[in-house]
Amino acid sequence: MVARWPGIARARPATDAMAVLALGRGVAADLRGGLDGPGADAAARGLRRLLDADAVGLFGLDGEPAWSGDAVDGVGPLVARVLRTDSRAGGGGLVAVPVHARLELAGVLVVAGEITTSAAREAAFWVGEALERARLESSSDVAEQAELRALRAEISPHFVYNSLTVIASFVRSDPERARELMLDFAQYTRHSLARHGDYTTVAGEFAAIEAYLALARAVLGDRLRVQVRIAPEILPVALPYLALQPLVENAVRHGVELAGTTGTVMVAGQAEGSECVITVEDDGPGMDPTYAAAVLAGRGNPGSLGLVNVDRRLRTVFGPAYGLVVETAVGAGTRVVLRVPRFQPGVVVG
Repeated sequence: MVARWPGIARARPATDAMAVLALGRGVAADLRGGLDGPGADAAARGLRRLLDADAVGLFGLDGEPAWSGDAVDGVGPLVARVLRTDSRAGGGGLVAVPVHARLELAGVLVVAGEITTSAAREAAFWVGEALERARLESSSDVAEQAELRALRAEISPHFVYNSLTVIASFVRSDPERARELMLDFAQYTRHSLARHGDYTTVAGEFAAIEAYLALARAVLGDRLRVQVRIAPEILPVALPYLALQPLVENAVRHGVELAGTTGTVMVAGQAEGSECVITVEDDGPGMDPTYAAAVLAGRGNPGSLGLVNVDRRLRTVFGPAYGLVVETAVGAGTRVVLRVPRFQPGVVVG
């Protein structure tokens, strides 16, 4: 059986189609840095093998070109013509075609050898798609990091001030208590402002949550009751940083602090087959379900930024089937359910 790269008339014969597919994936990975990036030379070599060409060149709009194969005369003027006219040019055993990404000219693909113009155009189209996918992935990463920075910046100055005030009140009367709360405050802020890695574990997130709840109980006193039940088997499950902490803070703030009453915050986590399910519940005033849906859609008040960011980041990492579900009604409290896979390829804690 002859393996063929879709659209390429003279794809390199191979008895193992998987090898051709792997080579194609490798070229796409090499193009993540663009036609002028560090992987461009490797991409040119991979394209030459896929096309069974004498030589292949990748010319970006800036930087040095990537070339694989023997040097060929007349390449420079040919590339200049394609860049000037944004159309195919050829001659002397060479075919040069424009490469487009997002409908914009991104560079030129030059192929030397016995290859048809249609095959060269198809290869250029494939290169353009690889560049576009790389740009989209990069944009997604930037957006995710921006959302995480926004979430870290949402630490309540009011809560910080109250926590430090309570700690200060114990310095003379109960120095040991003041020391314990200061350590809790350090743990809470260290986790909230962490800059290393994108992921933590359920155990790591709960270490910060316990520190936060210790501070919250010190501030709110007997008004706040807390119940936590977490199954040991979910403790190693990987989560994006600050995926749980904002949910607990939201429950304390809206379910107890702003309500001005005594309330209970309940946190529970367990494994359900291949999934990890964690619920954060309060018995506060609740809200209209329509408004809750608007909050997750990003149309709530600025104070709901935490829930929106957590939901979006979970769906970005684990897929649209995961994320947050808010169950609430006026006068019936609020229950937020977080559901993620227990194991996810590519999600590494570090």
